[in-house]
Amino acid sequence: MSGKKSTMSWKSCWNQRDTELLSPAGSFDAARAAVNAGADAIYMGGPLFSARAYAESSQEDMLLRSIDFCHLRGVRVFMTLNTLIKESEFGTLPEYLKPYAAAGLDGVIVQDPGVMKLILDEFPELELHVSTQATVTGPEYAKALMRAGARRIVLARELSLEEISRIYRETGAELEVFAHGALCYSYSGQCLMSSMIGGRSGNRGRCAGTCRLPFRVCEAGREIRGTGGEKFLLSMKDLCAVRRLREMVNAGVYSFKIEGRMKSPEYVAAVTSVYRKYLDAAKAADTRESLSGEIDRDMKVLNEVFDRGGVTSAYLDGENGPDMVTVREKQSVRKRNETVIERLRDRYIRRDLKLSLCAYVSLRKGERPVMKLTLQADPEISVCVFGDFIIQSAEKNPAGMQETEERLKKFGDTEFELSGLELEMDEGCFIPVKVLNTLRRAAAAAMKENILNLYVTGDGNS
Repeated sequence: MSGKKSTMSWKSCWNQRDTELLSPAGSFDAARAAVNAGADAIYMGGPLFSARAYAESSQEDMLLRSIDFCHLRGVRVFMTLNTLIKESEFGTLPEYLKPYAAAGLDGVIVQDPGVMKLILDEFPELELHVSTQATVTGPEYAKALMRAGARRIVLARELSLEEISRIYRETGAELEVFAHGALCYSYSGQCLMSSMIGGRSGNRGRCAGTCRLPFRVCEAGREIRGTGGEKFLLSMKDLCAVRRLREMVNAGVYSFKIEGRMKSPEYVAAVTSVYRKYLDAAKAADTRESLSGEIDRDMKVLNEVFDRGGVTSAYLDGENGPDMVTVREKQSVRKRNETVIERLRDRYIRRDLKLSLCAYVSLRKGERPVMKLTLQADPEISVCVFGDFIIQSAEKNPAGMQETEERLKKFGDTEFELSGLELEMDEGCFIPVKVLNTLRRAAAAAMKENILNLYVTGDGNS
């Protein structure tokens, strides 16, 4: 069989990677953008129990649609189930989770110990990831959670590289660490400010972002005025670790998490594509110098999609200070570079990544045509479909080889495209276009079903 080998990752291949790029998806378009830009996995909320209750995916249930879209492209999907659950809500959890588990959801991100136990008991096929809001800061706690059944530990955001490295050395745990996006002023999201001031609890997914408001500092009833009009005293700069990825890899970080389920698809596309580039470079030898001249240019792209007033590497060096706070007000109106935005939309949002297939087609007179599509991945997946049309000799205008090949290659708006085609065909065949179209559509549908069944049956689970 001829054809090039697909470069797409595959379900059973994900655990061959030594890192994972994990992107946010607050909508189906954001999920598409993440996948098209190179994410290995996405995290997304359903309509309930998500720490971003106002994300679009929470208003309309897009998670099921996103699961199929991602799985057909070898990308895993994790569901955020990371709010604190009320006792009266526990009875609804199993029925709520069932359709997602049935669709092949890969795992859930949780902070509530009761939810952890429920998932371990009733949905053992789902990976359990312990949320950053569980505030894991040391190896002993990580070990305890792993003994309890956690597959992955999402570390507290306040850890240094040295502390991350120690946890990895002493536990060997699969560690997830935030690499880019918004930071909380409080300790890893353990904040009561929004609920105390506005009655909207961040631990229930409804943070009002009160730390982003202007504040005055007073002493003994008198305001202490700073210089230059500083007033955004609790608003943190965004984390940006794009220059520190090599160090994070060396420290034992497996999953590099991008924050932003409330952000636009353009934001998701830009950040994912930049981190894909530099995470791959961080794992390769002698690439830092060759890419050093490109980082400043790519940072401009990141600033174009979102700029809160500067970025910080946060706690990676084991220190904190006023340089992590924005202080000054973010521009309410900022002229965007529409050329950059349009380029992102055209490359990552308007055109979806397709899975490359090779096809073998046999068209013989007096026989039923055979079409076999083989996915070039590990394990190899193939489907074989048969047409019920008996090929006759053409009285005039017989089907030509080149013309038939072109018709067979037209996978259109499916998830697939052909990278190789081997056609065996008798001369002088009469083959209606409708027959070829039906055969091709049947093969595509069978391939799609086979791929999605891998996730549902668990055949490719690690």
